[in-house]
Amino acid sequence: MTSATDSLFRSFTLNGLVLPNRVVMAPMTRWKSPGGVPGPNVAAYYRRRAEHSCGLIITEGTTVDHPVSSHSTRIPNFFGEALDGWRRVVDEVHAVGGRIVPPLWHVGAARHPSQDSPNRHLPIASPSGLYAPDKPARGEPMTKAEIGGVVRAFARAAADARAIGFDGIEIHGAHGYLIDQFFWAALNRRDDEYGGGPEGRMRFAIEIVEAIRREVGDDFPIVFRVSQWKQQDYAAKVAETPKALAGWLRPLPEAGVDAFHCSQRRFWEPEFDGSSLNLAGWAKKLTGKPVITVGSIGLKKELVAGSLENLGCVAEVAALDGLLERLAQEEFDLVAVGRGMLADPEWTRKVSDGRIGDLRPYGAEALETLI
Repeated sequence: MTSATDSLFRSFTLNGLVLPNRVVMAPMTRWKSPGGVPGPNVAAYYRRRAEHSCGLIITEGTTVDHPVSSHSTRIPNFFGEALDGWRRVVDEVHAVGGRIVPPLWHVGAARHPSQDSPNRHLPIASPSGLYAPDKPARGEPMTKAEIGGVVRAFARAAADARAIGFDGIEIHGAHGYLIDQFFWAALNRRDDEYGGGPEGRMRFAIEIVEAIRREVGDDFPIVFRVSQWKQQDYAAKVAETPKALAGWLRPLPEAGVDAFHCSQRRFWEPEFDGSSLNLAGWAKKLTGKPVITVGSIGLKKELVAGSLENLGCVAEVAALDGLLERLAQEEFDLVAVGRGMLADPEWTRKVSDGRIGDLRPYGAEALETLI
């Protein structure tokens, strides 16, 4: 007899990395790494998810080695002293059979110098000096030399990730952060080779992917996270049509991307009129690459507008029937659980055991501690 959740608990192989099931822990910033260094509490937090059978853990965003890459001194770095902390995280997750990758991140113009950001006296980095459409941010457009420096910082971080034992990396190219700012025509007003049209707006990301692939070799998984929505504008779209989406995504696998992590606020919403496919479904159809879907999975309330740190308000547990049907039909390959797994480290185990009624609802109190 087959179980309704069988599609979620089949193995999957991503560029040689064998995952025991299709459940992924989505990256969620926790602000719990003083001085940018993840401590033993962070290692234990991720280990708990691995102990309870999460197929792949994508950690919170980790910032690359650039003076203005981070929001806060409480967000983990991926350079210097922080690497010893991340080595401990990897060791703890691997000790219980887990798989883990870090999202490499630069916040770009989304940085808020009024907070406890490192080097907050320095101007932000951005393609055109804009934070939101027609809204200046504190700085001039990045020079080509600065762009090259950030590309090298991503490549170094990826090489370090492999060296300390991570199972792959994710590149954070979503949600209105630096790479996504280059994608987004409303924020990228450049007229050089890094702007001026869709091909130019892709160049920064392609250079990052190519540089990473040179550093890590062919057998190390590279996931690329994309989103249409931005924290600056929840209704924003980089691609208004499937043709535009193909032009956006197809060059990335050619550069070395193995899979796409497609972020939506509500995974069940179709991306374009005339088809039920969501963003992940379209990405898979257009590129042929594996995809991760994410967006309010297992919850009755989606991410609400406003600060990403709030991650919405109270959200009760929702049935998984529609998700499982679409996974069984191979619309997408992997399923990333965010707030549900933040609230309940046993999420995967409970679903596997058929104990969906025992799942903890998400509440904002889950943000206060690393449960």
